[in-house]
Amino acid sequence: MKLLQKTGLVLASAFMMVACGPGGNTVETREAEDVAEGSGTTLAVDESTSKINWRGYKPSGQHYGYIPMKNGEVMVDGDALTGAKFVFDITSLKIEDLKEEDENYGKLWGHLQSDDFFDAANHPEAVFELTKVEPFSAGEIEDNEEFETDNTPKKDSELVKGNPTHWISGNLTMRGTTKNIKFPAVVDVNNGAVTAKAGFNIDRTDWGLMYGDESGVTDRAKDQFIYNTVSVEFDIKAN
Repeated sequence: MKLLQKTGLVLASAFMMVACGPGGNTVETREAEDVAEGSGTTLAVDESTSKINWRGYKPSGQHYGYIPMKNGEVMVDGDALTGAKFVFDITSLKIEDLKEEDENYGKLWGHLQSDDFFDAANHPEAVFELTKVEPFSAGEIEDNEEFETDNTPKKDSELVKGNPTHWISGNLTMRGTTKNIKFPAVVDVNNGAVTAKAGFNIDRTDWGLMYGDESGVTDRAKDQFIYNTVSVEFDIKAN
């Protein structure tokens, strides 16, 4: 009887996980679109202060850090953002919840660089290219369900920065795969300078980062998986 009860509990848990579905709390992702033909003035991004922050989740904990910007530029016409391209250096990825001198730092860093994740030897850069800018409309952000654990990923509504001004759409290329994503951002163009802030979630498996993903029902029932959801935040400055 105990065996039957235990088996029933595992199956019930697995069913609930499948019902929630992987990657439910992420930005809208589509196939790549045409890059915006920017007009006006080209501004260089301040690479010393511009970066992309990341946070990954698993039931037993979280890891977080940032990926430095290698180079970037934005185009503005008057007070309108018309184009942008950002290149991030995967090989310089940093982990901030561990100390660099710790053995676990080296293990995790090496694993993230490997074919299990970014495959940095073949794809050392991540690239974002603007495709569309639209005015932000309140009430358009929707949070979907995630499988609940002690380290459930943050919701998109928790990651949004301040009072968004625009919807930003762009092609994000990682690991040789390009997908178009759409997210809310606070964008300010003033006196020849641009600042942009945003926070949102992506589903890493859309770019082929499949290691430990949520598709294995048995592993999910045992909490032995890594969430497909990765939280992304950036703060860009250009002048």
